[in-house]
Amino acid sequence: MASWNDTVIENFRASKGDVGGPWEGKTLILLHSIGRQSGNEFVTPLVAAPDGEDAYVICGTMGGAPTDPQWVANLEAASGPATIELGPSTVKADYTVVRAGNPEWERLYGIWRRYWPDAATYETRTDRKFPVVRLHITSP
Repeated sequence: MASWNDTVIENFRASKGDVGGPWEGKTLILLHSIGRQSGNEFVTPLVAAPDGEDAYVICGTMGGAPTDPQWVANLEAASGPATIELGPSTVKADYTVVRAGNPEWERLYGIWRRYWPDAATYETRTDRKFPVVRLHITSP
């Protein structure tokens, strides 16, 4: 049986990134990350808030779970650009993981929070401050 993420990924690819449903009018990306322990590739669908030209903010909410999603730690442990699927294209993106306490966190989290209204609900489920990642597209 396919997982929720598997179904979203399948729909994303079949519709060239125009998934609809709860993501109607929003940018959804597929983030590829390499497991820091397993070495396996993982693909994670994420809401991506635009931040200027060719840049997006994604957020490690995991729906308000008490711990960060594994893809955040995988990015922190990796080097080099990330691979993302954006619409019908697969591109490379430089990225920065930003955690609360970093001067950029308030600005970046604010962008994502305004873009994704469910953020307010996620915040009620945990005391943790969600890490954000700024992606900057480097190749078409």
